[in-house]
Amino acid sequence: MGPKVLLAEDEEEVRFALKQGLELADFDVQDFDGADGVLEWVSRHFDGILISDIRMGDVDGMDLMKEVQDIDDALPVILITGHGDVPLAVEAMRAGAYDFIEKPFPVAKLVSVVTRALEKRRLVLENRALRQELAEESELEGRLVGRSALMNRLRAEILALADTDADVLIEGETGAGKEMVARALHEEGKRADKPFVALNCGGLPAEIIESELFGHVQGAFTGASSKRVGKLEHGNGGTVFLDEIESMPLELQVKLLRVIEDRTIEPLGTNKSISLDIRFIAATKTDLEQASKEGQFRADLFYRLNVVTLNIPPLRDRKEDIPDLFNFLARGARSRYRKEIPDLQPTLLDRLMDYDWPGNVRELRNAADRFVLGLSLGLGDEVIEPDALQANSLSERVGAYEKRLVAEELRRQEGCRTKAAEALGVGRKTLYDKMAKYGLE
Repeated sequence: MGPKVLLAEDEEEVRFALKQGLELADFDVQDFDGADGVLEWVSRHFDGILISDIRMGDVDGMDLMKEVQDIDDALPVILITGHGDVPLAVEAMRAGAYDFIEKPFPVAKLVSVVTRALEKRRLVLENRALRQELAEESELEGRLVGRSALMNRLRAEILALADTDADVLIEGETGAGKEMVARALHEEGKRADKPFVALNCGGLPAEIIESELFGHVQGAFTGASSKRVGKLEHGNGGTVFLDEIESMPLELQVKLLRVIEDRTIEPLGTNKSISLDIRFIAATKTDLEQASKEGQFRADLFYRLNVVTLNIPPLRDRKEDIPDLFNFLARGARSRYRKEIPDLQPTLLDRLMDYDWPGNVRELRNAADRFVLGLSLGLGDEVIEPDALQANSLSERVGAYEKRLVAEELRRQEGCRTKAAEALGVGRKTLYDKMAKYGLE
């Protein structure tokens, strides 16, 4: 079936003839004997158009067009006019009508106008969808910086999961950005205006973590002089982020499992259950499956959390993101310290790209801070002084830049030299020479 056309015409014979002619042209037509019922079909997502006679018994075509424009002023409206209504039709065009056709007219003329109007509608909807997609991507890219395939995939997974209520387990090394991913899941979803409660399971003493999670009533234990609302209840309606979930004591894991399954809690010192509407996001830097096999983590909790898993790639696996990410972090340091960013020389980028970043993005952020502050950078055992970062000659700068381009392309092609040479537009021998020159073997 073809595109939708709404047809409002109170003269039955005319309406039947127009509908038949449009359907023969492969349009899907919904006809009405007046304005009643038309607006039920109209929305900003409606992929069709409206054809309306100006003179109708109940609501005329001009009033109907205004009501349609209140819903979506970019929806094309074609008006049908009698011979004496041409001045009124001109007024309608000024008010935003797509076109008008004066009676009598051949159906072929209407088909031509409808075809153009539907094409315009298609372009409007495509542009809206594209703008929405770009807005979502740009907002998310502003938090999770990087153009590598790994980061593109991670952002796509976040957008796919954000608007669901699925609990998520985030796996990633220390400093990879697990909390940032958790916040992105929250802020891109329908719970964005509700609380985001972050709890580091490894940073709380074992004797108070249960009270911290579930809360307690007055007198529940020695020192409980007043009622306390726990983190889980405080996060009701929103998202609770359990960082370093592997550090949670085993005896507390079984209670957390019950909460995740039942979505209820019982504060310490009471048997009264409180219902919760919470999305749980847990994060770990260890292999929970292996930990469960070794008895260090409850297997049933692992399988309950492991329904949806996001893996954050370490920085060493997406080194092509380092230049953009370092610039982004340096801009953040500039705002915090109110210092200008020094010139970022290829010499420094070359060293940043060669380093494996065991501390991931957190370590890179520290390096960006020190760079903006004009301090030396520590890359593992190597200490780089500010005056050692200058590439004084043109050949040094060109060489550093060329080395970075070759290294990035080799990583992008997963080490395949033939594909890398093709992508760089050089012969394989030239690529081998460059690799030998820059020590990229």
